[in-house]
Formats: sequence, C-alpha cells, structure tokens
Amino acid sequence: MKNIFGPSKDEIWGLLEKEINATLLNKDSFWHESKVVLEHKNWTIILDVFRRSSGKSSMPYTRMRCAYINKDNFRFTIYPEGIFTDIAKYFGMQDIEIEDKIFDDTFVLKSKNPDKIKALFNDENIKNAFLALKDLTQFQVKVQDDEGFWGQRFPDGVDELYLETLGVITDLEKLKIMFKLFAEIMDRLCEIGSAYEARPSINLT
Repeated sequence: MKNIFGPSKDEIWGLLEKEINATLLNKDSFWHESKVVLEHKNWTIILDVFRRSSGKSSMPYTRMRCAYINKDNFRFTIYPEGIFTDIAKYFGMQDIEIEDKIFDDTFVLKSKNPDKIKALFNDENIKNAFLALKDLTQFQVKVQDDEGFWGQRFPDGVDELYLETLGVITDLEKLKIMFKLFAEIMDRLCEIGSAYEARPSINLT
C-alpha cells in the first residue's frame, strides 16, 4: 500500500517530530487524532487534523493553532486569491495591499488595522513562507478570539493564531514551513507591539 499511496500521515508526522524537535502526541491512540506539538519560546504551536461535516459526509482539514496574549486586539485574515475574488472586490470586499506586487496579486489581506497588517508583512521570511503554501487547498490563516460554538472559549485578552487547509497534509517540507511561519508570525507580532511573550493561561492540547 505504501508503494501505491506513499507514506502515511503518522509516518510523515513522526519524521516531522524528529526534524523540528517537536512532540508527537496520541500516536498510538485509536480514539484521538495525533498531534504535533512544538514549543516556541513561551508559545505552544499545535498541528492536528479535524473533520468538518457537510450534510451526510465530512471532510478532513489540517489545522495549526497557537494561543497567545493579544496586546492591542489586532486581528487579520489572509487567504489566496480565488476565482470569485474579483467579483467580491467589485462589491466592496476589503483587500489591503502591502506594496509587494507578487504578494498582493497572490493573497487577500483583511484587517481593521491596515497599518499593523502592513507592519506584520514587512518581513521577507513571513511573505516567503506564505508564498510557499499558496497552493494548499482552501488555505487560510487568521487571528481569532475563540474556536467557535463547538471549540474552546479563551480568557479575556487571549487570542489564537489559526491556520486551516482542506485535506491531510503529508508533505514534510510544507509542514516544516507551516511551523516556521507560525514561529515567525509570533515573533513579528511581538516586534510590532501586538503580542506579549508571556505564556497564555490556556492549554489547547
């Protein structure tokens, strides 16, 4: 089967654990999905898979999460340009440009604080990581204040850096870039005054 379909998720995620010095949780559990957990400074970055129901079926999504203390309530959403983007822009959809043509032509950026979003993306490492992930299906990254009705509620002042893409990602290099992207964003949020380096009072694992 491996010759036909390639290595399994758990095999690839096991390699990822070793290459980035992370921890693979629930790897032998029947009831719980495995998770790759990386400690970066005082933040915990978590990679896992969840399923989203749609009628009688459900689809797997790969996600990455990192809770942190939001210093100034700065939030944003970013996702690749799509076939309906031009129509949405025509009807007034927000799309902040950062004066980088390749990046601006590739992604839609939304935030209530355009100056902060421009400061965040004034970083080549962050932009290059996003560009390396642009072909992921239904890819988006955002800052949110909780995980919705079925997810965890966060303490006041705690937000979550969140990534989501359709399917189970088993591309080792892309997984490494995802972790690098989160580490770079968290460091950059501190640099621009939008995050504290203190550990948040919540456990997402």
